[in-house]
Amino acid sequence: MTPTLLALALGATSCGGSSSAKEAPATASSSAGGTASAPSAKPTPRVIPTLPPGPGGTTPVFSHGSRRAGKRVALTFDADMTADQGPRAARGERFDNPALIATLRALKVPATVFMTGRWAEQYPAEAKSIGADPQFEVANHSYSHHAFASPCYGLPAVPRGGARADVEKAFAAFRKAGVEHTVPYFRFPGGCHNPAVLKELGPAKVTAVQWDVVSGDAFAKDPGPVAAEVLDKVRPGSVVVMHCTRSAAPATEAAVKRIVPRLRAKGYEFVKVSDLLRGRTAPDENPAPR
Repeated sequence: MTPTLLALALGATSCGGSSSAKEAPATASSSAGGTASAPSAKPTPRVIPTLPPGPGGTTPVFSHGSRRAGKRVALTFDADMTADQGPRAARGERFDNPALIATLRALKVPATVFMTGRWAEQYPAEAKSIGADPQFEVANHSYSHHAFASPCYGLPAVPRGGARADVEKAFAAFRKAGVEHTVPYFRFPGGCHNPAVLKELGPAKVTAVQWDVVSGDAFAKDPGPVAAEVLDKVRPGSVVVMHCTRSAAPATEAAVKRIVPRLRAKGYEFVKVSDLLRGRTAPDENPAPR
């Protein structure tokens, strides 16, 4: 969530692992020989690329892919919902954006959705649908969308020592909703972190994913400036941060419809964060500020 979105959120607010097929048992042949068929080959597990731990086992931080590996860009979407926004959702405020997801599908744009656990609880069918689609991957954006380091744009703070539990609670919410294609990536709410929390999250074995392009879609009503900002700032390997929340980012879908064809015309390929991470072996020590 961008600083603008976070600042406004206080008064108005914003937006387990994949299941694998079981090995099929051998079955008897009905041929005259009665020989048993060979067992089915064991499916190859899906390997999710991550960065190696930082010094002392700390959580590594990634903000963009290689600038020399071709014109590839990852669009990422934060599906934001805080732990205390249930009453607002009950009154009709929409923290989801199914039209955006439909547009990404129609345009055949792979994407990484950074989802809070609370969002998955509020919209389990949508979370499951996104996670079941191999075009997408679901990453962790915390359970509560509270700050993991303070100050952080006025966000309430995760209790001291509670960072890992918050991340694991989000993954548990994904599993309960039946979300597949989850990846061991984590995005700090507001992007706020410090060495202490990177150390605390080390045992969670996640790669922290930041960005190098802020779209500015937070509360934007005109898609033009949002699209212009992305088109101006994207470089090979960029990670673009956008939002998947109707009430907080109503222009995002229209902006995507402008961004995608223009970047493709420039020779860019859209990929997921996991694709950018493949082949990258060192953490980014200087992630872009949000």
